[in-house]
Amino acid sequence: MRFSLLLLFVPALLTAQNYDVVLRGGRVMDPESGLDAVRNVGVTGKTIAAISTQALRGKTEIDATGLVIAPGFIDLHQHLPGPENYRFKAMDGVTTALELEVGVFPVGEWYSSRQGKALINFGASAGHIPARMAAMKDTGTFLPRDNAMNRRATPEERAAIEASLRRGLDEGGLGIGLGIGYTPSAPSEEILNLFYLGAQWKRPMFIHMRDAGASVPGVVESLQEVIADAAASGAPLHVMHINSQALGRTREALRMIEGARARGVDVTTEAYPYVAGATRLESALFEPGWQEKLGAKFSDLMWVDTGERLTQETFARYRKQGGRIIIFQNTEEMIRAALAHPMVMIASDGGAAPGHPRTAGTFARVLGKYARDEKALTLMDAIRKASLMPAKRLEAMSPQMRMKGRIKVGADADIAVFDPARVIDKATFEKPAEYSEGFRYVLVDGTFVVRDGKLQEGVAPGQGIQAK
Repeated sequence: MRFSLLLLFVPALLTAQNYDVVLRGGRVMDPESGLDAVRNVGVTGKTIAAISTQALRGKTEIDATGLVIAPGFIDLHQHLPGPENYRFKAMDGVTTALELEVGVFPVGEWYSSRQGKALINFGASAGHIPARMAAMKDTGTFLPRDNAMNRRATPEERAAIEASLRRGLDEGGLGIGLGIGYTPSAPSEEILNLFYLGAQWKRPMFIHMRDAGASVPGVVESLQEVIADAAASGAPLHVMHINSQALGRTREALRMIEGARARGVDVTTEAYPYVAGATRLESALFEPGWQEKLGAKFSDLMWVDTGERLTQETFARYRKQGGRIIIFQNTEEMIRAALAHPMVMIASDGGAAPGHPRTAGTFARVLGKYARDEKALTLMDAIRKASLMPAKRLEAMSPQMRMKGRIKVGADADIAVFDPARVIDKATFEKPAEYSEGFRYVLVDGTFVVRDGKLQEGVAPGQGIQAK
C-alpha cells in the first residue's frame, strides 16, 4: 500500500524538485538503452538527475523542442589540444578530447598543466614517440625528425624509453600511444615489448600502423603485425584512422579486424570523414620511396600555410623547412564503408589549430552529411560511434568513462544538444577554422560551454580523464 502511494507521488516529486538545469521537450537519444523519445532532462550539479515525461522545474530552463539531446561526444584522436582547439571541439559537440595516438611525455606534468583551465575534458596516453625522441635526443618537436626516426635505439635508450612509459602509466596515462609509421627504425621486437608492457598494466595500445595503403609492405602486413602483438601479449589494441591507413583496402582491413575480434583479440578501430589526411612533411612518412609506398604523387600534397599543391621543387624546399601538409588519398566510397561499419568509431585526428577541417568539423559532418543527407548510417548509430563506443573502449581502465557517453540518470552531465535539421560542418580545406553549425547547447559536467549556439567565456569545467 505504501509502495503504491509512493508511485503515485513520484511525478509530483519530480515536478516539485528544482534542478540546476532543465532541458525541456527535446528528443533524447541514448545509445546505451536505445531510448529515442521526447523527454525532459534535469541536471543537478555535474550529474543527470532526471529523465521524465513529466514537467520539470529548474533554475535554468531551456526549451529543447525540435532538438536532439545526446551524450557529449568523445574524441579519441586529438593532437596538441589547447584552448583554441577546445573551442572548436565544443562547437562540434565534443565534451572530451583525448591525445591517444602520439601521446604525451611526461604524463603527470601534462595533466597538471591543464587542470582547472580546460573548456572540455582532456586526457592522454603515455607516448612512445615523445619518450623515444627525448631518450634519443631527436631535434623534432611534435614528430621525430632525425635520431628517433633514422636509427635504432641502443639498449640503454630502450631502457630509458620503457622507464618513461612505465612512469607515464603510473601517472594515469590511458594506454600507450605508438606512431610506428613515424619511427620506422623501431624494430618489431621493440614494438612487441611495448605491447607486453601495456598488457602488464591492462591498458590499450593506440596504434598508427607501420605502413599504409596497398604497397608491400602495406596495410595488410602492418595490421598483421599489431594484431599478432595483441594476440601474443594480451594487450588491448586500438587501430587509429583505419580508412586513411587502409585507403582502397579499407574493407579488407575491416575484415581482418572482424576476424581477430571473433577469435578473442581485443581490437577496435576508428575513422574520420574526410578524403584527405594531414601530417608533417619532414616526418618519416616522406622518406625516399614515399610515392610508391603511399600511392601518392606530389600534386596530392597541399602545403597548409599557402594552400598550394606541391611540385618536386616545392616538396624538396618545404621538406627541408618542415611544416604541415594535407594529403589527398581517400575516396568517399571508403569513407562511407568505414562509417557504416558497426565496429568503427568516429574520431577526428585533429590538430592544435585548424589546418585541416577535421579539427573543427568532424562530428557535425558525420551527423549532417553522412547520417542526415546521405543516410550512410542512422542518427542513433552516428551518436553511438561518437559517444558510447569510445567510452566503452576506455571504461575498463578509467572508471570516469563509465558515466560518460550515455544519457541516463546518474551519468555525468556531458551533453550535446543540436538541431538535426541544421547541424553541419562549415570548415573546409580552404577555410579550416570555421565553427560547426547546429549545436545549440553543450554542457560539460553540468556547465554550459556553448549556449544559444555561442561559446561561453570564463568557464573551465573540463576534467582530466585518467586511468586508475
